Amino acid sequence: MDVTTLLGFAAGSLTTFAYVPQAIKIWKTRSTKDLSLGMLATVSAGIFLWLIYGVLIGSVPVVLANGASFVITSIVLLLKIRFG
Repeated sequence: MDVTTLLGFAAGSLTTFAYVPQAIKIWKTRSTKDLSLGMLATVSAGIFLWLIYGVLIGSVPVVLANGASFVITSIVLLLKIRFG
């Protein structure tokens, strides 16, 4: 595996798992009052587009990172809608 691919995996891992602490905090506190629904919807849509882009260019790091990010940000978005 070359350095560029490793860099892609490292960057993708960091940006993907950045939302995990937020999801855990929401689940524990059942509060999302300080989160913007518009921001979460926009970020989720953007990540979904990155996922499609990764598929189209055949980039495994882009697909894996954005696939996982989309799942996590979608969970945060759904929690925002549920706990509003």
